[in-house]
Amino acid sequence: MQIAILLFDRFTALDAVGPYETLSKMPGAELVFTGERTGPYRNDSGALGLVADATLSEVTAPDILVVPGGPGQSGQMADGPVHEWIRAVDAGTTWTTSVCTGSLILAAAGLLKGRRATSHWLALDQLPAYGAEPTGERVVFDGKYVTAAGVSSGIDMGLSLVGRIAGDTVAQTVQLVIEYDPQPPYDAGAPQKAPAEVTAQLRERSRFLLRGEE
Repeated sequence: MQIAILLFDRFTALDAVGPYETLSKMPGAELVFTGERTGPYRNDSGALGLVADATLSEVTAPDILVVPGGPGQSGQMADGPVHEWIRAVDAGTTWTTSVCTGSLILAAAGLLKGRRATSHWLALDQLPAYGAEPTGERVVFDGKYVTAAGVSSGIDMGLSLVGRIAGDTVAQTVQLVIEYDPQPPYDAGAPQKAPAEVTAQLRERSRFLLRGEE
């Protein structure tokens, strides 16, 4: 089972690494990081790089596609080689997935029209422009399309997929192996839970974040 994780500059690291850590532990999983070119792609802060070992043209039939998000998502919205590749491989995938604002890339490529989908909470209102129905759920399944909300939800998505593909016991084993037992020190992980001033501050900055500006 080949799992392709798309890379582009200024992606959010956990968007890619969360699904990697969960999906890679399935029996028979073959993970490949891919991009328009081979070599390192830097994350949104520039401090971390992940390496694409294969170009898009070399990854033609993945069983699972994972599209991360991040500020660099804004540079991946125009139709072109990445969208063409996404549409081409989607024709044969068993699962096409995204994390965070990666769902905007899938939507811009025309794959989420008429489908329920989620994204980072700051980006949910962008989905209707591409014909998708936004929902604030953490992980959304609509047919073979699976979208996860912001950043850390990619771990939940990965575990959910492992359960669907390999069964509950395997998924529970993966969860235990990575010791995914969230006990956050704050209950501010969603806009309806966070202090109003924190939510307001991020909303003020969201236009710049979604445009990919510093």
